[in-house]
Parts: sequence; structure tokens; C-alpha cells
Amino acid sequence: MENVDSLIHARWIIPVNPEYVVLDHHSVAVRDGEIISILPQTEAKQRYQSVQVYNLDDHALIPGLINTHTHMSMNLLRGYADDLPLMTWLQEHIWPAEAKHVDWQFVRDGTELAIAESIRCGVTCCNDMYFFPDAAIEAAEAANFRLSVGLIVLDFPTIWAANADEYLQKALRIHDQAKQNNLITTTFAPHAPYTVSDEPMQKIITYAEELDIPMHIHVHETAGEIAQQEQRPLARLHDLGMLSPRLLAVHMTQLSEEEIQLCSQTGLNVIHCPESNLKLASGLCPVGQLMKAGVNVALGTDGAASNNDLDMLGEMRTAALLAKVVANDAACLDAHQALQMATLNGATALGLADQIGSLEIGKRADITAIDLSAIETQPVYHPISQIVYAAGKEQVSHVWIDGQNVLNQRQLSTINEKQLKHTVHEWQKKIATQER
Repeated sequence: MENVDSLIHARWIIPVNPEYVVLDHHSVAVRDGEIISILPQTEAKQRYQSVQVYNLDDHALIPGLINTHTHMSMNLLRGYADDLPLMTWLQEHIWPAEAKHVDWQFVRDGTELAIAESIRCGVTCCNDMYFFPDAAIEAAEAANFRLSVGLIVLDFPTIWAANADEYLQKALRIHDQAKQNNLITTTFAPHAPYTVSDEPMQKIITYAEELDIPMHIHVHETAGEIAQQEQRPLARLHDLGMLSPRLLAVHMTQLSEEEIQLCSQTGLNVIHCPESNLKLASGLCPVGQLMKAGVNVALGTDGAASNNDLDMLGEMRTAALLAKVVANDAACLDAHQALQMATLNGATALGLADQIGSLEIGKRADITAIDLSAIETQPVYHPISQIVYAAGKEQVSHVWIDGQNVLNQRQLSTINEKQLKHTVHEWQKKIATQER
């Protein structure tokens, strides 16, 4: 028999690619962090042996979920300023709070909290955008978490940098640092068209091409944002040469028919954050129209300060239901498409589709197991539908990242939960005390 590092036997395997496939009573064999075989259980038991064998008789295996837009360390500001419109929320509450409290340790601790929550929600990769990306990298490395770290750029000074040139200098340094770990990749992250001017935008485009990495920006988030600009932001970015398959355009709630066609023609990726958009009353992304136009649409939660969780299972459900209402079409965005948005589409947007996003031989073993034996998900006629429309994050039982088991029967294996809760409590006391 052939030795492997892990052998996972599951009731169902949902590879995502090929589309709409559900494999009954199959197994996944993992060696050196790579999926080396997906085959019927009877054959797997005859062919492979492993010290790590998982018998998941009531579970579905899916690719690890990918949160393609979030601000991880803002988990420490969860519930800090709720029920407000975007610009009031930002300008009168979040930005002042960040000015008071954000430093390297805030980002390190907040990112660890976000990683712990993400893993427990079945997420194996996040695309982050925040200050002190080196602190986020340290937290991800300690937890064996896959992180696409944003190289933040703004025009105005913050605790991270004084001006756009300093942001860019630090971005290049962080990019070089990130090369040392195959779980860490980078994206340029200009915050938004209204916070980054043309000259740094043009430098970002040049650097992104030279380094062959994506660009990640909030755009067309609200009608108010667009009204305040002399030119529609998407048109401005197009004039600058930013619209391409390298771009992750986040939110995109305000789009004309012509702009949807422009998205299709340029090959950009749209990152849909339905729950944050709803909570901030930002608007409705026309997901159905974008997908019909051939645009790659992925899912993100946004930060926990505006969502207020990083639950990608919940995000899938909201995305699927909302798309139907927006399109006035119950067949718009079915369960498989919602799952694909949360997995392979995210990997495609990040330039990682050759490594993650589907369960395929030769890809990295980023895998999530969901227990469908609960009363809330019985009976099971269609596993994909149960996952999208009925399952909760508490049914995520096991998670593997690059072949390492980071969640085993709901227990985190790379993060000390007790110590983390203590750290978070100390931050809560500090922030609450300073706000009095």
C-alpha cells in the first residue's frame, strides 16, 4: 500500500470543478500538502494507508472557502459603530477610532482573531486590506493560514505611512518579505478612487504589471461616492489603464448597462460583499447581469466592523437570495454558482486558481468538511443546496490548509483560543475606556 500524509473519507465530495458534480462515498488522499488522488472509498482503502485517517460519514467536503475582500484586524472593532450610512460610519467613527487605536499590535491581534473566526467558518484564504500588513503576515504564518495581504496605498498620512510614496516603498518591501512563505501572496490595495489620486494609481498599475500581482480597490460602493467625483470612478480607472483581469473591483453596487459591458470587455473581477452592502445601505450589486455578461464575480464579507462577521456560508446564502430579488428571477444565481463564487471564482480573482479553489488532483489541499447530519440539514436531497441554503458555520467540523489540519472537530489546532479571548478582552477594555 502507498503511504500518504492524510486520507479523508467523506459521504460527499463537491469538487466545484467540474461544475455541479457531487461524488458519493469518495476519499481524498493528501501528500506534502497536495491532493494526489480523489477516488471511491473502497479503492482508497485498498490503495492508501496513513497515520491520519478521517472517517467523515455524514460530511460533505468542499474546497476551502475564500473570502476575497475583508479588513481582518477590524474584528477588534466588531459592533463598535453600527446602523450608520457608509460615510458617516467612516468619517465620524471608524477613521477616528483607527487614529486612536491602530498600531502594529492591534493589527497582529485583530488578524489572529479574524483568522480564528475564519477557520471556524470554513475559510482557508482571505484577501486582506489594512495597515501594518507585516503584522497580518506574522499572524497568518503562526496560524498556518493562507493570506493574500493587501499593500495599502492612500494619499493622506496615517500611522502606517506619511504619503503615497512611503506607502509604495513599504508595499515593495512587504512584497519581498511575503515571498518567503508559499501561503502568503500580495495584492496592491489602493483604498478607493476618492482617497488615491492619479499619480500613485499610475505607479501602482506599473508595479502590479512588473511584479505580476493583482490590484484590489473599493469602487462604485455608493451613489454618494460617485456623485462627489467629477468623473465616474470606473471611467477614471479605465482611463488610467487599471481595468484588466488583474483588478479586483470591490462592491460595485452602482453600475450602468454600459459599465457592466465595460467590466466584461476588460476582464476585471467584481468582488461582491452583499451583507456589508445591505447593512450600510450602500446599494445592490447586479450580480446576475454581471455573470450573464461573463464577468468573474467572487464573494467577500468586508470587515467585521461593517458586517459583523466573517461567515462565508452566510454570505453565500445572502448572495444567492439577494441576486434573485435584484434580477426578479428565482433561477438567478443557483446554489452551485454561489459556492463557486466563494471558492473557485475567488481563487481566479486572486490569480491562485491553479493552486486552490477546487478539489482537484495536483492542487493544494485546502479543504473544508461540513457535517450535514444535524436536524437543521436533514434530509439531504442535494448536498450543495443544503450547504448554501441550510447549513450553519457551526457545522464546519474540519479544515485543512495546505494539507495541515487546522480545525479538528471544531477545535482550533494552530491558535490558542483561551489566550486569544484574553487578548481580545484586553483590547475591548482599552478601546471602551478611551471612548468614555
